[in-house]
Amino acid sequence: MDLLPLPTSFDLIHKEGVAKSDFVKKMHKRIKRQIQQQTKRYAKYNNKGKRKMIFEEGDWVWLHLRKDRFPMKRKSKLSPRGDGPFKVLKRVNDNAYRLELPEEYDVHATFNVVDLIPFACGTDDEAEVSDLRANPSQEGGDDEMPLTKGPTTRAMARRIQEEWASNAHTRPKMNFTWAKEVVKT
Repeated sequence: MDLLPLPTSFDLIHKEGVAKSDFVKKMHKRIKRQIQQQTKRYAKYNNKGKRKMIFEEGDWVWLHLRKDRFPMKRKSKLSPRGDGPFKVLKRVNDNAYRLELPEEYDVHATFNVVDLIPFACGTDDEAEVSDLRANPSQEGGDDEMPLTKGPTTRAMARRIQEEWASNAHTRPKMNFTWAKEVVKT
């Protein structure tokens, strides 16, 4: 049996094939670079005006009640769409947070950042107010009546803020808002 020596690799390589493979490799690199640039442009355009929301442990947030997650809380279109404020117990990652929910909710306490809105409560003079009731020595003011019945909605928060503004001479000014951005100091 005669064995022929294998030809060297230079004998099997065709010049046009090498040029074609180099052309295809360069085209792939160019297209990959163009796709990355276009993706950056799309991200810049679509994320315009969006703020990255990062909450820390101990922050207070409003919770959006989705129909698929809270079917008993969203039976009617007149039901509140949000509830809270709730305390952030743990930051799972930048997009997921574990909240301190009451037992009655009967759902898993981890939520996406899309469903959370920062709750900002502060005073004008930046002093902590531990008791929101009127001073017992002052006239007027019904200390026995709670501020809200049921969950606090945006309309309810606005009404509370208007009541507090009308009684500014007897009570400290409080700001309850759905803050778009929480500034840490």
